[in-house]
Amino acid sequence: MSMPYFTPSQDPGANFQELLSRVGLVPRTVQGQSIIDIPHATTCVAVTYQDGVVMAGDRRATAGNLISHRDMEKVVQADTFSGVGIAGAAGPAMEMIKLFQLQLEHYEKMEGQQLSLEGKANQLSTMVRANLPSAMQGLGVVPIFGGFEPRQAKGRLWDYDMTGGRYEEREFVAIGSGSLHAGTVIKIGWRAQMTKSDAVSLVCRALWEAADADSATGGPDVMRGIYPIVAAISQDGWVPVQDDELAQVFESIIAQVRTR
Repeated sequence: MSMPYFTPSQDPGANFQELLSRVGLVPRTVQGQSIIDIPHATTCVAVTYQDGVVMAGDRRATAGNLISHRDMEKVVQADTFSGVGIAGAAGPAMEMIKLFQLQLEHYEKMEGQQLSLEGKANQLSTMVRANLPSAMQGLGVVPIFGGFEPRQAKGRLWDYDMTGGRYEEREFVAIGSGSLHAGTVIKIGWRAQMTKSDAVSLVCRALWEAADADSATGGPDVMRGIYPIVAAISQDGWVPVQDDELAQVFESIIAQVRTR
């Protein structure tokens, strides 16, 4: 396959999504009403803490009343200093994340520097807006975006709606079917100067309570060794929380629940 050639007026530059459009690789939107049960990702949360951001997501995907996946990764690294969590139709959501990762990499190669955190949030907003026709057919995707801004030395969070609207949040974001329960737990427990350990415990408790009340949200599966995806983003970059640490956190939560 030969490299595409563009005139100056048609050159997409550092916009990877526009490049795909120029060469005819934009996926088609769904026509008509969906009549099949499509796997959906559910609950993701993110909170700011004193050194950055902690993001977390359960591992369950559901198709109607069935559990279609028990170990889906809904919170993923976007680049060195940012991450994305997704809720909604699983297929389009995972495709959007991969395209977003490629967009950030493409921009860095073309411009010789990373896009600002605000710019990354804007790029994701554009992709969500482009998915609106599919969302109108039942294939909606709602992400959260968070990261550490080295220029400001702080963590930042963004919430989105299906139209591509983006809204920066100072404290926390919760999305998905369990967001009401998870968001309530975080709203009560969030503190401005939380440590990383406090933030990890808070998001785990939020997912626990969401799973307890929402059938589409999965809690820790000790028998299979499956725990939520939890990661901290700070000046050290994207740092996942290991399963053995999460196991201890959930053991503590279980002990607290038993004393109710």
